[in-house]
Amino acid sequence: MSEQTPTTVNEPSAPTQAAPPEKSANAMQRFLSGAAGRNLGLVIALALLIVVGVITAGDRFWNVDNFLTIIRFASIIGVISIGMTFVITAGGIDLSVGSVMGLASVVASLSWVQAAADQTSWLLMVVVALAVGGAAGFVNGIVIAYGKVVPFIATLAMLVGARGLAELLSNKTTQVVSVQGFLDFFRGDFLGIAWLNWIFLLAAVAGWFLLGRTTFGRRTVAIGGNFEATRLAGIRVKRHLVWLYVLVGVSAGIAAVMMLGRTTAGTSTHGLLYELDAIAAVVVGGTLLVGGRGTIVGTVLGVLIFSTLTNVFTQNNLSQSVQQIVKGVIIVVAVLLQQRFASRPGRSS
Repeated sequence: MSEQTPTTVNEPSAPTQAAPPEKSANAMQRFLSGAAGRNLGLVIALALLIVVGVITAGDRFWNVDNFLTIIRFASIIGVISIGMTFVITAGGIDLSVGSVMGLASVVASLSWVQAAADQTSWLLMVVVALAVGGAAGFVNGIVIAYGKVVPFIATLAMLVGARGLAELLSNKTTQVVSVQGFLDFFRGDFLGIAWLNWIFLLAAVAGWFLLGRTTFGRRTVAIGGNFEATRLAGIRVKRHLVWLYVLVGVSAGIAAVMMLGRTTAGTSTHGLLYELDAIAAVVVGGTLLVGGRGTIVGTVLGVLIFSTLTNVFTQNNLSQSVQQIVKGVIIVVAVLLQQRFASRPGRSS
């Protein structure tokens, strides 16, 4: 009896001990392929860039002022990228955001607009820029949703048209901002942090909440995941698409105001190729190009990664051409990783 007792005890214990490693491996796999795992990978990549900056540039890189500079230069493209995240999550794309930003900066800095702002409030310039961006986005949305034009073609046409209109209105000249209230606001700060950084933070929080915590965000993800099924479910898909393009247009308008505040001038060259930087940041951040999965947190991390990379290259006086090559490699790697995990898409925020 005493010899059988260990046998009876050990037989059921063997499978019990083998189960936890398998469950642990599955849990780890789910974590790495989920939102938290993707964001962790971006955080590690950003940390590695910071380490490279510290090693190569020393105190010129590792100081509070330089980090605030990185965020400030990331802020404008960051706001555009947040708007772009919504459109790409829904399976679309917007190539016109850079041109719309340039057009909004030109219209908001026209002499008669500045004269009216002097007599009323500098906020008039902000309203005008947002209105221009929203109007351009509305045109894009109508053409895409109701005209059934492919987003690539529709927004490409807006890219060309908006840039041409900006050149026409400005006569290809730089328009200096002279509204003192506007200049004083953007030269100021809050708690020692520039207003550009605060605007970026507020836009990121608002985007995170809208995409991940509202019906609007859930519908956006659903449209990107399965357009026809979403339509059959009773959701007004076309109207929703219009609102998405208005949203990204308004984002471009906000970015135009921020650019006016940073450069104190409006010109048709503002926002040149910003659409490519925004798409790159969104893709690197983990939003699927085919739609159905979007992440604001990932987009913000993607923007910071590219901004930090630019800062590291600048601090070390390295060629911009090499920087573009590195950016290209990062984008290709990000797309390859997307393809790796595309079979397990999930919504994140």
